[in-house]
Amino acid sequence: MSKTLPPPVPSLLPETAPFTPEQRAWLNGFFAGYLGLDGGVTALSAEESAKLMAGVAPAPKGPLDDGDDGEAPWHDQTMPLPDRMQLAEGRPLRRRMMAAMGQQDCGQCGYTCEDYSNALFLKKEERLNLCVPGGKDTLRMLKKLNEEFAAAPSVAPPSAPTEARATDAAPLSAPAPQGVAGMSRDNPAEAVFLKRTRLNKAGSNKETWHIDIDLGASGLEYRVGDAFGVAPANDPALVDAVIRALGAPADFPIGGRTLRDVLVDGVSLAPAPDMLFQLFSYLTGGDRRLKAKALAAGEDPDRDAAALDVLAAIEKFPGVRPDPEAFIESLEPLQPRLYSIASSPKVDPKRISLTVDAVRYDVGRRRRLGVASTFLAERAREGQKLKVYVQKAHAFGLPADPSVPIIMVGPGTGVAPFRAFLHERMATKAPGRNWLFFGHQRSEFDFFYADELAGMKSKGVLTRLSLAWSRDTDEKFYVQDRMRQSGRDVWAWLADGAHFYVCGDAQRMAKDVERALVDIVAQHGVRTTDEAVAFVAELKRRGRYQQDVY
Repeated sequence: MSKTLPPPVPSLLPETAPFTPEQRAWLNGFFAGYLGLDGGVTALSAEESAKLMAGVAPAPKGPLDDGDDGEAPWHDQTMPLPDRMQLAEGRPLRRRMMAAMGQQDCGQCGYTCEDYSNALFLKKEERLNLCVPGGKDTLRMLKKLNEEFAAAPSVAPPSAPTEARATDAAPLSAPAPQGVAGMSRDNPAEAVFLKRTRLNKAGSNKETWHIDIDLGASGLEYRVGDAFGVAPANDPALVDAVIRALGAPADFPIGGRTLRDVLVDGVSLAPAPDMLFQLFSYLTGGDRRLKAKALAAGEDPDRDAAALDVLAAIEKFPGVRPDPEAFIESLEPLQPRLYSIASSPKVDPKRISLTVDAVRYDVGRRRRLGVASTFLAERAREGQKLKVYVQKAHAFGLPADPSVPIIMVGPGTGVAPFRAFLHERMATKAPGRNWLFFGHQRSEFDFFYADELAGMKSKGVLTRLSLAWSRDTDEKFYVQDRMRQSGRDVWAWLADGAHFYVCGDAQRMAKDVERALVDIVAQHGVRTTDEAVAFVAELKRRGRYQQDVY
């Protein structure tokens, strides 16, 4: 009877490891026995060998260690959803979920885009409808991905902590513990509405308000750069119109509350969700049923889907009268809204300020209202208690060194966090230079905080103030144009270590500002365009270029 020879001892150590042949043979045998390996194993890297020799076993793979390279080329809020999903094609499920998000990292969901997708993948978060910027498109895509997600086996985090590795995804920055009131959208605190002050003068085409809120005994703390979440209420006139269109009694009981109360502060009335059209398809027939099903599937049979809020949807299907409870179930929860904080706790830790554009526009013969902006601009009463929370900034705040110069670009309401930065630096007597680029439509009507800024400039807190007005002349002139005019000095500040900040519209302004900065770096830094792009990218990587855009 022949003997079966044992498999050869696998060679685990790299050839470059500094051992004699005898030492190598002994260590290979030891590590193979220690790890229970067979002859099919390949050599370890020098790093893994060092860990083994130090008595550290390789860390087991975690649920997020799926071999993805961590790059996110779709992380651009101006990129259409289909393009983002195409870039994410073939990636792991959690990465495709990230590509479906609004890409703003705004925190309205309580996470960054990446962390929200990871939380969904790990099944630590079940709600698919938290991405306010992504709206219906994001929700539809997440529901589609959720079909794949639901079919996958449950993913649980490792039972014991493992050593972090460079290839691991960033840890979740989950919402604050539920016991800490006001530090999470799911556990808000109470604050008191103090007052509103109109920032535009009569004659402006805009309506912008400075809002003051008393934090009082809420226990809330914040830093400049953080955002403030406010739970709004729907316009009562819109609520009453919805009730009339439904033909239901306002006091119909819904979960211990009345129908009207739930419509005021419990559900969103814009835009009309897919589930509402799905409900309508069950209650009607013929062509109307086909139309409702098409709308529920994200189609646009009459080319009016974008204009359909809940009231318009009901009016589009006259005579359809769903049960009030089923109707409420088909609507999305009313989400809180986030605003950049326009004040510093170093000035008054018990008061917080916001800068809010009231959104009003016409669709057909009906005036539509931004739910949170008009709530703060006209419906909230002095002394009224609000449900609020602080959303900590992910990567937006003053430099740790108060002597570092800063350049701030904030047209319109984008000036809000920079007002906070300036108040903070004034209160702390920070020696760093401060340069603000501010712009709006007309200098006569739309110069927000003009007196404050003039006072800061006279005191030397505001080193430079550069203004741009887009409607004062026939030729439109924006903050990025003013930047180019001052390009030599912008470059000199950057060369001196300045941090660069942008706040405001992501779709146009932020992109135009970045393009202008690239041009400035190329011209005054004597670089090619590719080198200038790389320079700006390096500013971002090092935290010297920060954005708060929406």
